[in-house]
Amino acid sequence: MVKETGFYDVLGVQTNASSEELKKAYRKLALKYHPDKNPTEGEKFKQISQAYEVLSDTQKREVYDRGGEKAIKEGGTGGGGGFSSPMDIFDMFFGGGGRMKNMVHTLTVSLEELYNGATRKLCLQKNIICDRCEGRGGRKGAVEVCSCCQGTGVQVQLHQILGNVVQQVSTLCMACHGQGQHISHKDKCKACGARKVLHQKKTLEVHIDRGMKDGQKIIFHGEGDQGPGLEPGDVIIVLDQREHPIYTREGENLIMSMELQLVEALCGFQKPVQTLDNRTLLITSHLGELIKPGAKKYVLNEGMPIHRRPFEKGRLIITFTVTFPEENFLPLNKLKLLERYLPRQIEDEDSEIMDADLYIYADLEDCDLPQERHHMYTIEDEDYHSSGGIQCQTS
Repeated sequence: MVKETGFYDVLGVQTNASSEELKKAYRKLALKYHPDKNPTEGEKFKQISQAYEVLSDTQKREVYDRGGEKAIKEGGTGGGGGFSSPMDIFDMFFGGGGRMKNMVHTLTVSLEELYNGATRKLCLQKNIICDRCEGRGGRKGAVEVCSCCQGTGVQVQLHQILGNVVQQVSTLCMACHGQGQHISHKDKCKACGARKVLHQKKTLEVHIDRGMKDGQKIIFHGEGDQGPGLEPGDVIIVLDQREHPIYTREGENLIMSMELQLVEALCGFQKPVQTLDNRTLLITSHLGELIKPGAKKYVLNEGMPIHRRPFEKGRLIITFTVTFPEENFLPLNKLKLLERYLPRQIEDEDSEIMDADLYIYADLEDCDLPQERHHMYTIEDEDYHSSGGIQCQTS
């Protein structure tokens, strides 16, 4: 039994969500609320990261399910309480490390593009090392170590709180803005203004292979931001599939629904279906084949192409619904004629020896079952109370 559902609610998943469901939920929410995209949603991004950090770890998830967020903060996992940095979790999920951060972009694609393959152009802006100063920020030999922070980029201040208790506080060095270096104004690079990097627009051609899936990543190694002395980051494209009006994808299979009239379900049919590559399939039932409501049939090799094996495909699975005619669609004499062609009712062996006077005939009426049942219990309860009879306990 789960004590709290707060972390599950933040990610929008059920308490029995699988590891893949957690990953998918975190991916979409983290990309949506990342501070680079939504600077005002920092707290939301933090909550999403904390929820995923706990629920993606089997041991932490068990502790949370038993004792809630309080148990996590009290160090119920044996490794101390608290949470990791939201940015660290994001970098671990999408890749990263001791280099420039990766640039992650969501690319919305259609099911047709995943079926047929496609090429899309993505325009982005990134930082590149200034070629004029070669990433130094000024002329060669002009860079000096900041005298205020001694090159560390931070300043440490001591604050006395009570008696001999002293608190150490680290703040960003305002003299060098955390760079740890200082360049005189006359020696600054005129091209980058001592920032060491320049902004550049870059257009990438994103090749979507046939059979790729929702959430799949396409990685452009070294095409991300550049920084002095650091390895360039990657550009990571995450595919986000739009819903399709007809087809739903399940793995390598395509699922669709087909509506039949009663006569088609009984007597056979032929129906055209447009495929995702603009072919037309003629779906045909065999003579004498009965299609029941909810029945499922499949067509081999008409599902999604298999990634990296594009000439192999899954199945097209069709779920059938049957629409019955309106009331009194035939006059009574025609219904009797129709009855001759339908399977006969199974006669009860005892019906012939039973007296017709022993039957109590009951007519069917339309009803809203839940409300009718509730109303019935209310009447019965009142009757039992008023008569003092035996009362049935209802659950």
